[in-house]
Amino acid sequence: MDNKSINSIIGPKSIAVVGATNREGSVGHAVFSNILYNGYKGVLYPVNPGAQYVKSVKAYPSLLDVPDPVDMAVIIVPANVTEQVVEEAAVKGVKGVVIISAGFKEIGGEGVERERRLKALAEEKGIRLVGPNCLGIINTESGVRMNASFARRMPQPGNIAFISQSGALCTAVLDFAAGRHIGFSKVISFGNKADVNEIDLLGYFKGDSQTSVILMYLEDITDGRKFIEIAREITWKSKKPMFAIKSGRSEEGAKAASSHTGSLAGSDFAYDAVFFQSGIQRVEGFNEFFNYAVAYATQPLPKSNRIAIITNAGGPGIMTTDSAIRHGLKLATFKENTLDELRKCLPRTANIKNPVDIIGDASYERYEAAIKAVINDENVHGAIIILTPQEMTNIIETAKVVPRAIKGVIKPVLCAFMGIVDVSDGIKYLEKNGIPNYIFPERAARTMASMVRFNFLLGLKKREIKNYPVDIKVAAEKIKEKLRGKDRYYLSEIEANEILSCYGFPLLKSFLVRKKEELKKALDHVGLPVAMKISSPDIIHKFDAGGVKLKIKTEEEAKSAYDEILENALKYMPGAKISGVMIEAMARGGVEVIIGAHRDPKFGPMCMFGLGGTFVEAIKDVTFRIAPMWEISAELMIKTIKTYKILKGVRGRAPSDIESIKECILRVSQMITNHPEIAEMDINPLIVYPEGNGCVVADSRILLKR
Repeated sequence: MDNKSINSIIGPKSIAVVGATNREGSVGHAVFSNILYNGYKGVLYPVNPGAQYVKSVKAYPSLLDVPDPVDMAVIIVPANVTEQVVEEAAVKGVKGVVIISAGFKEIGGEGVERERRLKALAEEKGIRLVGPNCLGIINTESGVRMNASFARRMPQPGNIAFISQSGALCTAVLDFAAGRHIGFSKVISFGNKADVNEIDLLGYFKGDSQTSVILMYLEDITDGRKFIEIAREITWKSKKPMFAIKSGRSEEGAKAASSHTGSLAGSDFAYDAVFFQSGIQRVEGFNEFFNYAVAYATQPLPKSNRIAIITNAGGPGIMTTDSAIRHGLKLATFKENTLDELRKCLPRTANIKNPVDIIGDASYERYEAAIKAVINDENVHGAIIILTPQEMTNIIETAKVVPRAIKGVIKPVLCAFMGIVDVSDGIKYLEKNGIPNYIFPERAARTMASMVRFNFLLGLKKREIKNYPVDIKVAAEKIKEKLRGKDRYYLSEIEANEILSCYGFPLLKSFLVRKKEELKKALDHVGLPVAMKISSPDIIHKFDAGGVKLKIKTEEEAKSAYDEILENALKYMPGAKISGVMIEAMARGGVEVIIGAHRDPKFGPMCMFGLGGTFVEAIKDVTFRIAPMWEISAELMIKTIKTYKILKGVRGRAPSDIESIKECILRVSQMITNHPEIAEMDINPLIVYPEGNGCVVADSRILLKR
């Protein structure tokens, strides 16, 4: 079953509503009325064995009694009857069904089994199924005009598509959008997604000429890999912006993880990674959702982050400037001819530099002259226009000025006519003329910053997976050997380093001492000073066990440390299997980072990067990506941690060798992708030296699972 059959659900030429009824207040009445009275362009058939007609339209006892072909059936019957109706739909040749009825997996128990049977039946019969337990589908396209839902209103046409797992949220969104004059191309509630899911719908919207912006409310993702694949095509080929609200941010992460990576990697991090790598912007709530969507739906993207601010009040101008800078925008420096124009049209008390303050008594003529001067400056790539309603302000005339002043200019312009009551007529005029307005200018600044980010994403290079020449076969054999006869095995550091060496990681000299008499040989091989670490598959956190001694400078110190490490380890975990003590060259100082990987149960292999050391779980300055990853993904992992400035060099310290970090991240990505037995791993710390001097693995751990 391919996406072509979804066309028969989203744009059907004929619809049968099974469960249509004359009983007011019922779902069957609401759905049939919505299709009938909102200008549906196809043929509509009510199906109800107990009615001769519904809303003056001849009714039929069953789908099989409808005399003509039916593209799509909307099913609103008790849950235990749905399978029978789908069977009839298959006989009738119906291509798709929307099951609005509830009583399936959302109720648990019998409902889960009922939904499983329903899904299997749809697959067997080759019918695409939306739902069950959904609001329905709305398509405002002029050739369709379908409201096959029980929402209270038909939205006005637009170029924004909204898909949601929650039907109730759809109705609230439609009401909110109507109040802001926001139009939609499609609104689709897909409920339990027994068949048609978010991936199918994204595949449809990728080629939908009516849709320019895609909004999603998601509770989960069906297949992370396929989701990324189709979303990337939408972002980088179709160049359509997407925004997602994903509920469930507070869900606990892995509880029994043995690595820092595993303990930090809650499912929400996985969703952040999926969205980021797909070009999807994750938003916090519906205000932000629509603040962004309206701008993208009506305005061109800015070519850079250099913007201008025009205001009739100094305070809001300063606040907007603060917000703009905080979110990565820059105030454009005006060219001299722009300043000359502003001097001519503004009073001497005005501020002609950015932000431009045209003073509280500004007339609409003053606004128009200032907007024209600023928006035509080649250094300016976007503008925010602020109006505070003064007694002398002609609000509606100022609103009319904006579209007139920017006519023919391909730069985004956002307005902030501040307030609700006094400015309402001006806001309505702006919105009807495709100029987004924000009650507070900080929201406009955040929206402009979002547009800059999306434009940055579209221009990303290095969007390919980089693989290094590695010894996969040797690594695979070593992993197979360690897992022989076991379901899981925790590699000691020296065993982990054997795998890392197959992948070309920079390692320190090391030697495993199994008895004290081997110490001299080990020290001669490695060279003083050394670090000494307990080697045990049972002791994961060596520092916690007192199993690490650093900066050992003499053989006598080494002997004493050897005894102390063994004593501490057995006290920490009596009965632990001790492989020996690892002697490792002491790494010289540098910046400590962590690179890790784990397997998410839904999305598969994921990589982590952040500032490392013993406090990584407390600081939590880490970021995740799905593996395998693009080269640019590794670069952005490094740049998006909060402490990136430390790597760039602070207080006279030289910049770190960021290129070597990127290479190690990509090698970890390659390794966890190649070997499904690697369940979790950490390289912590990876000690990074100044630019051009590389890095070295100072500690590592790997957990294998069948």
